[in-house]
Amino acid sequence: MKLVIREAREQDLGFLVANNLAMAFETEEKCLDRRRLERGVGRVLRDRSLGFYLIAEENGQGEREGGREPVGQLLLTFEWSDWRDGLFWWIQSVYVRPQWRRRGVYASLYREVLERAKACGEVCGVRLYVESTNEVAREVYGYLGMTETSYRLMEKEL
Repeated sequence: MKLVIREAREQDLGFLVANNLAMAFETEEKCLDRRRLERGVGRVLRDRSLGFYLIAEENGQGEREGGREPVGQLLLTFEWSDWRDGLFWWIQSVYVRPQWRRRGVYASLYREVLERAKACGEVCGVRLYVESTNEVAREVYGYLGMTETSYRLMEKEL
């Protein structure tokens, strides 16, 4: 299997929205508002200052142009760190289609993130948050060299 990693384009909106809907339900049993999600994903696709999606495609006889089938995704957003005088890239909205899991799709996306982060020159680290009960994801992230921090995530939804 040969994977190609590329930045998402506006024509990928449907793929990204479908995956985000599936991921939210699988991981948190949340049913997201499709229209709001379409607006949110669309804004990122149009405004790179908010972040950018990467898509993994299988380079074979897939369903898309050129024989490439999209099989996974992730979103990168940015957080400025005054302590480090650099950016943290946050990995979000990770989804790999079920039939492609445990085949190196996320690992390929992650390697691409690290390569781009190092090439950027302003990135001081890569972070993500994971559901505390998602042992499979935690195992994968640890295998790829990520470590748990002492921080706990807190929020106030508005």
